[in-house]
Amino acid sequence: MRKYELVCIIQPDLDETAFKGAVERVQGWVSETGGSVDKTEIWGRRKLAYPIRKQREGQYVLMNLTIDPKSTSELERNIRFLEPVLRHMLTTV
Repeated sequence: MRKYELVCIIQPDLDETAFKGAVERVQGWVSETGGSVDKTEIWGRRKLAYPIRKQREGQYVLMNLTIDPKSTSELERNIRFLEPVLRHMLTTV
C-alpha cells in the first residue's frame, strides 16, 4: 500500500447534494479496491487558469489516499468517466 494525493476539480454549478455525491463516489471506488481515504479537504470554488468545458471556475477537492499501486489505473479510469469531474491528478506522497 502506498500513500497518494488526489486533487479533483468538480463542476462549479452543482448543488450541494450532487457535489457530495461525486466526492462520495470517488471515496467509494477507493474503498472498493481495498484502499482507504485518510483525509478529505474541500478547498472550495476557485478560478481556473483557462476554461475547461466552458467553465471558468471549479470546486477543488484534495484527498489523501492509501491504496495499492496496482489499483490506481482502475481508479483513474473510473474518475475519467465521472461527468462532474473536470480534471483530476493523482500523485504519490
